[in-house]
Amino acid sequence: MFKSDVKKEALKALEKAQADYTDLCERAQEKAEELFKLRQSTSLELIPEVEEYVNCLANTPKDFDKSFAEYNAEFTAFNSILHELEHASKEAQIKASGAAAVGVAAGVGTAAFAPTAAMAVATTFGTASTGTAISTLSGAAASKAALAWLGGGALTSGGAGMAGGQALLALAGPVGWAIGGTAIVGAGLFARSKNGKVADQATAARKELEVHARTTQSTILEICRLLEQTRKHAKGMRKILATLKLGAPEDYNQFDLEMRQSIAALINHVNSLSMLLNKKVDVS
Repeated sequence: MFKSDVKKEALKALEKAQADYTDLCERAQEKAEELFKLRQSTSLELIPEVEEYVNCLANTPKDFDKSFAEYNAEFTAFNSILHELEHASKEAQIKASGAAAVGVAAGVGTAAFAPTAAMAVATTFGTASTGTAISTLSGAAASKAALAWLGGGALTSGGAGMAGGQALLALAGPVGWAIGGTAIVGAGLFARSKNGKVADQATAARKELEVHARTTQSTILEICRLLEQTRKHAKGMRKILATLKLGAPEDYNQFDLEMRQSIAALINHVNSLSMLLNKKVDVS
């Protein structure tokens, strides 16, 4: 009877830890998507608008062209993985509908159904299950690494996903963001074990989750910092651009000191966004 009570308490604590961790994972995914959409809109709308304005001016310094070239190179790297992930996730959706392994189907299948979430996670965290940065890979290798990472390869032992005895460990880390906790069987893992063993397993699992929860909290803070920095530079660019368009001449040589300082600040914002665009969040 005593062991039965211990079992129930241990499982109840595990379920609470799982629920808390799932909430954190969902928040991390939401923030990653928010960052992804901001980076995408800045790259597709704001930077081209600024570049078009600068290119229409006569006699601008050559350094301005260099800044835009550097940003465009960063955007090319950012955008290439999106195309590869989109293509790979469509293929994965077809494969996952067949006789795919449980772990792969859970991770990759969700990536296929939610491409924005998959792209957000890949561009925000960018770590393959092998420990290789996804940003250093290219083509199919990048997309396969990202999808494997989303499927639980990064933090599960041997990249086993949801298989066998690694099912509980698959709860930890980025896999939670990809599958939203729907593939977790929780207390059901221990249904046929003895009370004492269940309590020990559940307690160990809860402690594991609590460690990953603390890491996830730190991760959320780091994403929020990237969001704040990106917003700050985007807001600054919009304000300066509007002012210059309203009152500056079309020839840089005719700019007064204040206007030259303004356009220099505009280019500095471009340089800062260039460095931020592919900046990854460390979840190790």
